[in-house]
Amino acid sequence: MKIRAAVLRSSPVSRPYAETRPLTIESVELAPPQRGEVLIKVAAVGLCHSDLSVINGDRPRQIPMVLGHEAAGIVEALGEGVDDLVPGDHVVMSFVPTCGVCPSCMEGRAQLCGPGQAANGAGTLLGGGRRLACDDGTDLYHLCGISGFGDHAVVSRRSIVKIDKEMSLVDAALFGCAVMTGVGTIVNTCNVRPGQSVAVVGLGGVGLSAVMGAVATGADRIIAIDLAQQKLDLALSVGATDGFLASDPDIVEKVKAATGGGVDHAVEMAGSAPAFELAYKITRRGGTTATGGLANPNARISLPPVQLVGEERTIKGSYMGSCVPLRDIPRFMALYKRGRLPVDRLLSGTGPLEEINAALDRLDRGEVVRHVIVY
Repeated sequence: MKIRAAVLRSSPVSRPYAETRPLTIESVELAPPQRGEVLIKVAAVGLCHSDLSVINGDRPRQIPMVLGHEAAGIVEALGEGVDDLVPGDHVVMSFVPTCGVCPSCMEGRAQLCGPGQAANGAGTLLGGGRRLACDDGTDLYHLCGISGFGDHAVVSRRSIVKIDKEMSLVDAALFGCAVMTGVGTIVNTCNVRPGQSVAVVGLGGVGLSAVMGAVATGADRIIAIDLAQQKLDLALSVGATDGFLASDPDIVEKVKAATGGGVDHAVEMAGSAPAFELAYKITRRGGTTATGGLANPNARISLPPVQLVGEERTIKGSYMGSCVPLRDIPRFMALYKRGRLPVDRLLSGTGPLEEINAALDRLDRGEVVRHVIVY
């Protein structure tokens, strides 16, 4: 079938994207779902820095490619062997397909699924194939097995979580990356407990989700840190107790003074080595510093090893919020429905696929938290 999709044909691409137009809207051929796959009419897809990092060259991927990994939609057709969904079901897509049988999946660490990671690295679906092609017959690569920057997608059943039809699909899309990663880092990776203190460095969609997650867990002191005052204001409005500009030369001393020596958990969500080093500096003795931000692969951090020993520090990475999507997306949505995760506050705006390059500029400049493309 023919679909409309935004295709990336080269990387890196210079800014501004509204002028250089790295994504071209094209008519693309989408093959029908094969065994274990599902055809989905994409309803909404969020713009994330992980998409931007492919465009700007920070995270090279195979091209030509259809990006987009934070998506929700409606099931239209089922491949052979898919018997637990029906056309019309509403679903959220997860950016790591989970095989369910590899050692990581069996340990409850679906985010580290070996076959899923291999498929994502190859730009294919979990089964190893590609379902997108240009009019000239050139195959297109998939991003994270989803490629939500198209009005339809064929994805593995292992990339799908069925959701309540009463939920807005625009809000639901945010659970596929921003909410799952941000809230998951708080509740799964860091295991934040009521009464503890948390700092979040970097207040994009993932960072603000982490702030909301800290509020939902009952954290006592929640420190929000960013370069933009408007993002600090938003963080304070959803439950952060304190906001500090990252550019403040005295920020480390101020955070330590506000928290009696540092926070129990500092989470870096900016995707930047300096941001991680700041998070480490404001972590108390015996505390945990975690990062869910994807920095440039060539970035390096500098930390004193003796401090790790003498202060019994813990450093953790958090990929996909250490989530099992089938377990965590429904429980995070339950919190949303009860008003404990105001995910709709992440939404900066919506727009059509044709405006995607200009929207990427706004994301790159830090002017939006989450812009969602709607079909």
